[in-house]
Amino acid sequence: MAENSPRSLQDPPGSAPDENEFPFGYPTSICEDVPGQKFLCSNCNNILKKALQTLCGHRYCSACLTWIVRNNKNAICQKCKEEDPNTLGEESLLAEERAFGDAAINKEISELRVHCVTLGCSWSGVMKDFEEHQSLCEYALIPCHTGCGHVVMRRKLADHLENGCANNVTVCQQCQCSLASSECQHSCEGSLCKEQKPVQTEAASKEKSHSTSSSSKDGCCFSEVGCAFRGSKEKIQEHENSAVGAHMLLLLQHMRQLQGTLCSKGFSPRPELNLKSAGKSICHLQIPAGLQFSGDPEMDCFPGSSSVPEDESVLQQLVREKVISELENKLHVFENIVAVLNKEVESSNLEILAFRRQSELDQNIIRGLELKIAELHRCLTQKDAGLSSLHKSLLFSEQASYDGIFLWKITEVARKLQDSVTGRTVSLYSPAFYTAKYGYKVCLRVYLNGDGTGKGTHMSLFFVVMKGDYDALLPWPFRHKVTFMLLDQNNREHIIDAFRPDLTSASFQRPVNDMNVASGCPMFLPLAKLQSPKHAYVREDTLFLKCIIETN
Repeated sequence: MAENSPRSLQDPPGSAPDENEFPFGYPTSICEDVPGQKFLCSNCNNILKKALQTLCGHRYCSACLTWIVRNNKNAICQKCKEEDPNTLGEESLLAEERAFGDAAINKEISELRVHCVTLGCSWSGVMKDFEEHQSLCEYALIPCHTGCGHVVMRRKLADHLENGCANNVTVCQQCQCSLASSECQHSCEGSLCKEQKPVQTEAASKEKSHSTSSSSKDGCCFSEVGCAFRGSKEKIQEHENSAVGAHMLLLLQHMRQLQGTLCSKGFSPRPELNLKSAGKSICHLQIPAGLQFSGDPEMDCFPGSSSVPEDESVLQQLVREKVISELENKLHVFENIVAVLNKEVESSNLEILAFRRQSELDQNIIRGLELKIAELHRCLTQKDAGLSSLHKSLLFSEQASYDGIFLWKITEVARKLQDSVTGRTVSLYSPAFYTAKYGYKVCLRVYLNGDGTGKGTHMSLFFVVMKGDYDALLPWPFRHKVTFMLLDQNNREHIIDAFRPDLTSASFQRPVNDMNVASGCPMFLPLAKLQSPKHAYVREDTLFLKCIIETN
């Protein structure tokens, strides 16, 4: 049968662990995600079970720490050895009383996502429900409780007991003969049992008696002298170990009652039986630490209706001693916690100091980079100014003329005329041009809405002598004839006007500033004629002015 085949060591886990199968931590294979290092025991490297934190800050399973301390004298934390064997101190010594429960990490572990590793089981949940599932997993392999030696799945145990278990027998109610569970009938004293009445299997009987006995609560062995505590065998054992003083008080009270009874009947007590000194001796009993005044196991020994006023002072002394002992133990635990926290604070302070130093270095680097960026910005500004100057020079070079003849194209005439009327831009200057390669530098100035005597009625056109690079080599005043032309774009009727310079006018002397005062024709062309549709002086919002300087 499949139930009889033993599992090999290489098979995946298939049995539900009992309460001691994972005593040294849970295997990491049950976790759905890889657990962090903080969840692992420093000894078994499994997931911590009942995590304890030592004074050195490392964590151990409760069972691991107990095993290490029990099997090693003056045990040293293995993690401390691995990290820095040269700086081992007193905090690296392992002892159960020097460790405290790590509630925070236990809570995080209880919320880890895990799954059942039993073959065929699809259960998943959180760690705090894992052990409960292991005790109920239907796919877990468990030994038959009848002792037949078979190992079966929990889900198939009932079928095994009914059909295949050799130790699961029934008792015939007619002849009291033991029958295998697979036998449905048998010959009883030569005749066939006609009526099969319900019978109870020995295994079920044992199981029932076991459950009955386990569910019933036993009393303390000092119940005959007045102890009222009841519970399971484990609880009673724990109670008897922790309530020694209370039991002695009950015995003292019982002996005093016996003494009173004997005295009332004429018996005198033995002189060596001194109950007062016995009461004082009880005060010096060693009471286990960790007990509290309320809910005290010793207080459970006294029934609610009974009172012992004559022993109240003794009981109060015992309670005070227990409270002091408990506070001392708590103080020791808190001192350990404070030591660990101080170590973490010191480590955090060192990290903060390192971060501050790094921050100062980063700030210095940032300031240096900001200075470099500012310097680069200044360089870029200078380069932009240089590029702008070069652009202007290039534009001027493209538009400049060096033969005394200049053609000026003016676009957006309507807008510029309107700006001139409103006074926003009264006049326009043309680009500079030259009479020769190294000759006079001059330009034109036009008032589209007129200037002086022609303002508002005529377009005014003027000639301007500018300060040039070669003025020192040229004859002064300027004496060349100047001719203005407004070109008809139909080439029919150009507007032409010319003049010779007045040699006494300041407009034609050597310039002292960038340019001299303009001189020319204030009534060059009537505005009505400029805008007349009969002529094509303005076409597509563009007009052309031409200037000719006689250089002969």
